Amino acid sequence: MTMLTPRTPTKLAPPGRARRERKAAELESRTRAVGERLVEVSARPGIRVLQDVDSSRSGLTHAEAALRLERHGYNVVAQERAPLWFVQLGKAYWNPFIGVLVFLAAVMYWQDPEDPGVVILSVMVGVSGLLRFWQEYRSGRAADALKKLVTTTCAVQRRAGSGSGPTTFEVPMDQVVPGDVVRLAAGDLIPADLRLITSKDLMVSQAALSGESLPVAKADTRTNDLGQQETTDPVEADNLCLMGTSVTSGTATGVVVATGADTYFGSMAGSLVGERPQTNFDNGVRRVSFLLIRFMLVMVPVVFTINGLTKGDWNEAFLFGIAVAVGLTPEMLPMVVSANLARGAVAMSKRKVVVKRLNAIQNLGAMDVLCTDKTGTLTEDRIVLDRYLDVHGDEDNEVLEYGYLNAHFQTGLRNLMDQAVIDRVNEAEEVVVDARFSMVDEIPFDFARRRMSVVLNRNSLVGDLGRSEHVMITKGAVEEVLDLCTHMRDRGERVELTEQLRWHVTRIAEDNNRKGLRVLAVATRTIATPRDTYTVADEDQLTLIGFLAFLDPPKADAARALQGLADKGIAVKVVTGDNDLVAARVCADVGIDVGHVVLGSEIDALDDAGLRALAARTTVFAKVNPVQKARIVRALQAEGHTVGFLGDGINDAAALRDADVGISVDTAVDIAKESADIILLEKDLTVLEQGVIQGRTTFGNTMKYIKMTASSNFGNVFSVLVASAFIPFQPMLAIMLLVQNLVYDISQLATPWDRMDEEYLRRPRNWDAKGIFRFMVTIGPVSSIFDISMFLIMWNVFAANSEASQSLFQSGWFIEGLLSQTLIVHMIRTRKIPFIQSRASWPVMVMTILAVLTGLWLPFSPLAPSLGFVALPASYFPWLIGVLLAYCALTQFVKTWYIRTFNTWL
Repeated sequence: MTMLTPRTPTKLAPPGRARRERKAAELESRTRAVGERLVEVSARPGIRVLQDVDSSRSGLTHAEAALRLERHGYNVVAQERAPLWFVQLGKAYWNPFIGVLVFLAAVMYWQDPEDPGVVILSVMVGVSGLLRFWQEYRSGRAADALKKLVTTTCAVQRRAGSGSGPTTFEVPMDQVVPGDVVRLAAGDLIPADLRLITSKDLMVSQAALSGESLPVAKADTRTNDLGQQETTDPVEADNLCLMGTSVTSGTATGVVVATGADTYFGSMAGSLVGERPQTNFDNGVRRVSFLLIRFMLVMVPVVFTINGLTKGDWNEAFLFGIAVAVGLTPEMLPMVVSANLARGAVAMSKRKVVVKRLNAIQNLGAMDVLCTDKTGTLTEDRIVLDRYLDVHGDEDNEVLEYGYLNAHFQTGLRNLMDQAVIDRVNEAEEVVVDARFSMVDEIPFDFARRRMSVVLNRNSLVGDLGRSEHVMITKGAVEEVLDLCTHMRDRGERVELTEQLRWHVTRIAEDNNRKGLRVLAVATRTIATPRDTYTVADEDQLTLIGFLAFLDPPKADAARALQGLADKGIAVKVVTGDNDLVAARVCADVGIDVGHVVLGSEIDALDDAGLRALAARTTVFAKVNPVQKARIVRALQAEGHTVGFLGDGINDAAALRDADVGISVDTAVDIAKESADIILLEKDLTVLEQGVIQGRTTFGNTMKYIKMTASSNFGNVFSVLVASAFIPFQPMLAIMLLVQNLVYDISQLATPWDRMDEEYLRRPRNWDAKGIFRFMVTIGPVSSIFDISMFLIMWNVFAANSEASQSLFQSGWFIEGLLSQTLIVHMIRTRKIPFIQSRASWPVMVMTILAVLTGLWLPFSPLAPSLGFVALPASYFPWLIGVLLAYCALTQFVKTWYIRTFNTWL
C-alpha cells in the first residue's frame, strides 16, 4: 500500500478557508435542494409534469417561448469571467514589493522632486507591472478561445400559434426555456433538465455527472406514465435527462423542467464561481514577500540611525536609508516571475497544453500528489470485449459466436458492448459466422428484465436436407439470465444445471467481476414448435453457454507515464465515481498498488481528521461524489501536500477549484474547463510529466532570483553597516546604490531562460520562507568579507581615507560590489562548480557580461560626474581580480558546506 509521508502543515491558516468551507456547504445544500425537486418531478405522472410547466406534447408557441426567455433568462450556468483589462492592469501592480517601491519613490519625490532616484524607481515599477499584465492578459485571451462549445443548438418543437401544429426548429441552447419540448437523438447534448415524454432505446452518457464510463439506459415512457418512486437521486432516475449529459443512442422527446442555474448542473456550477482559494504558489510568494519586508523594516532604521549619528547629516542619511531599502527589496520579483511563467506557458503550449492561470505552472512543479479519474486517463475510454468464457471459465469461440449473433441481428440501436462483440468477431479470423442464420423475431431489451433475445432460423447442414429450426439467443445480466436457465453446455454436452453447478458458474462470473470486468451471460434455447412471433414468456428453459466479459482497457503507455511521475516524486491517487471493482482492476493493470479501495460511503462516515489519515494511505477511491472528491483534495492539502487534480466532468469541478493545480481537457464540460488552471489538448499523463518538468524549471529559476537577490542585497547592507560605523563619509551615494541595484536587476532578467540541473528536476519543489532566510544570512555575509577587504584596500593602498577622496572610495566599492553581485548569479544558480560542471544558458551569460561591462564603464563614462563617480587607476584592477577570485573560492566552499549540512540549495 502506498504511504505518503505527511509534510509539516503550515501553522498559518490559508486566507479564505472559512469562505471555502461555506462554498462547500452551499454547494452541498443547493445541489441537494435541486435534486429533491427533480426527484419530485420524476415521481409525478407525465401529464401532470406537462401541466405544471404550462405546456403540452406539441410544445410552446414562439410567443410563449419569447416571454419565458425574458422571464427566466438565458439558459446558461454561472461562469467566471476574466476581469476588464484595466482591472487586470491594476491587479498586476497589487504586490507588496511594488507597494514598497511606490512608497519609497513618493518619499524621495517629497524630499526632492528632481532626484534621479525617483525616475529609476518609477522605471522599475512601471516595467514590472506592465510585463506581468501583458503576459496574463494574453494567456486569458487564449484560454477564452478554447472554451467555446462546438455544439450550440438543439432540436425544439414549437408552434406558430395556438391552433397550429408543431414544427421542429434548431435553436441556440441558451434560448431553451422551461416548457419547451426537446427532441433528442444520438450525439445530442442534453440542453436542460428534461422529464422524458417518450423514448425508445435511449442510452445517455452521464459520465460528466456520475463518473460512470458506460452509458445509462433510460426507460420507455409515455405521457400518461405514473412516474418513478424508487430513487432518491435524480441522476439515477430513468425518466429524467439532465443538463451536462449526452445521448449515445436512441431517440426521445422531453419537456424542459429547469434551465440555467436552476438545473442540477447549474446548481453545482453556480456555487463554484467566485474567489479561488490561495494556492501553494500564492502562499509561498506572500510568505517570502513579508519575510523580506520585515527584514527591511529592521535593517533600514538601523542604517539610518548609524549614518545620522556618525556623519551628522540626517537628510543624507535619510536618502541613503531609502536606497538601502530599495537594495533589500527584490523589486523585479513580479517581472521575473511573470517572465518565468510566460516562458513556461509558451513551452507547454508546444506540448498541447493551454495554461489558463500562469501561477499554476509553478504549482505543477511543486505538486507531489496527483488525483486523477480513471476513464480516459488510465484507460482508452472505450469498451472492448476482454474475454469470452465457457461455464468453467475457459475461452470458448462458441460463446463469442452466439454473442455475435445476438448483437448482430437485434434491430434496436446497439450499445457499446454490442459493438465491442461485433468488433472482436471481425478481428478473430478463426470465428466464422456463415449464412445459416436468418432473423425471425426479437424480444427487445427492457430495464426490468435486463436482457434481450433474438430468435433466429438456423438451417441445418447435417441430416435431412432443408431442415431448419428456430433458436433463441439471450444475452443479459448474469443473475437475470441464470434465473431462466435449467441446463448448461459442458464441453459440448447439455447437462442439468444443479444447485452445485449453479454455484460454480456464479463464482466464475463473480471472479471476473473482482477483476474489474463487466460480465454478461449468454444462453440459448432450441424452439420445439417454431412460429413467427415470440414473447417474454418464451424466455424459459434456457441452456447457459458462457459469459462475455468487457473492459475499458488501460492505455498502453499508462504504466510508463505513472512510473515517470513516480520517478519525479509524485504519488498518483485514482479518484473516480465508477465501480470499485473496475477501478481496482484497471489500476492494477497499470502498475498502481491498489490496496484497500475506499468508497464514497466510507468517506461520509469520517470527520476531517479521520479523512486526512485515510487519504494519506489510500491509493484508489471509488463511487465518490463531487463533494467527497473536494474533501479528499482538502484532506491531502491539510497534510502539507501540493495537490493536482485531473478531471473533465461536472462532478470534478469542485475538486478542480480546491486543488493547488486543476487540470482538465478540451473535451471536458464547460464548468470543468472553467474551474481548471491547465487544459490538456490530449488526456495523457505523459503530457503532464513534461508539464511537471517545465513547472520545476520555472520554480527553480524563480528561486534563483530570490536567493541571488536576497543574499547579495543582505551582504551589501551588512557591508554598509560596517562601513557606516567606521568610515567618516558615506560609503556609497544613494544614487550609486540605486544604479547598482538597477544594473544588477536588469542582468537577472535573463534568469527565466536559464537551464536547471537534472538533479533538481527529480523531486517536487515547494516554497520555504525559513530556508530563504537561512540562505540569506549564511551566504550573504560572504560577500561582506570581500567588501570589507575592498574597503581596506581603498583606504590603505589607494589612500581614499578622507572626504576629499570619498568619490574614489565609492567608485572602487561600486565596481567591486556590482561585479561580485554579478558573479553570485553563477555561483548560486547551481549546486555544482560553475563554468566547469554546470554552465549557464547563453542569455544569462550575455546579460551578466553586459552588467560587468556596464559597471566597469560607468566610472569612466560621461555620466560619471552626475552620478558621483571618478576614474579609477589601472593599479586598482589587479586588486579587484584577486578579491573576486578569492570571493568565488570561498563562496564555493561555503556552498559545499551548506549543501552537506542542510541537504538543499535552491
